[in-house]
Amino acid sequence: MSSQRDAEKADIDLEKRELAGQPNAELNELAMIYVKRGLDKELAMKVAVQLSAHDRLGAHVRDELGIDPTSLSRPLQAAWISAASFATFALVPIVVLLVAPAEWRVPAIAAVSLASLAALGAFGAHLGGAPLGRAALRVTLGGAWR
Repeated sequence: MSSQRDAEKADIDLEKRELAGQPNAELNELAMIYVKRGLDKELAMKVAVQLSAHDRLGAHVRDELGIDPTSLSRPLQAAWISAASFATFALVPIVVLLVAPAEWRVPAIAAVSLASLAALGAFGAHLGGAPLGRAALRVTLGGAWR
């Protein structure tokens, strides 16, 4: 997560330098992005000029780099969420240990732990807009392997 944020910041810093050094070339580059999206050249240039007049860096960061400046990655927030989810789901096998009959504890803990991994993988995929099955399988197999 920290490396992603560093990469985003580096891309934004590079874009700032490019805008300062070659504003006309950057304006043309932004207009060509809009042409590739389906606007004619004249309209694309008008859009690029108007967006640049309002927020030049924001327009380039959003449309050229695909970064939403208002939602840059937050490593500290990700760390807290990860720690909280780890602590919460660490309770699952403990609960199974407490409620399962003695002869079924080991297989029950294994089965419930793998089911939890699958559910967490699918949930993470759902939040990220990725295919659920592949993510659930990847997380489950990764957990089983370890």
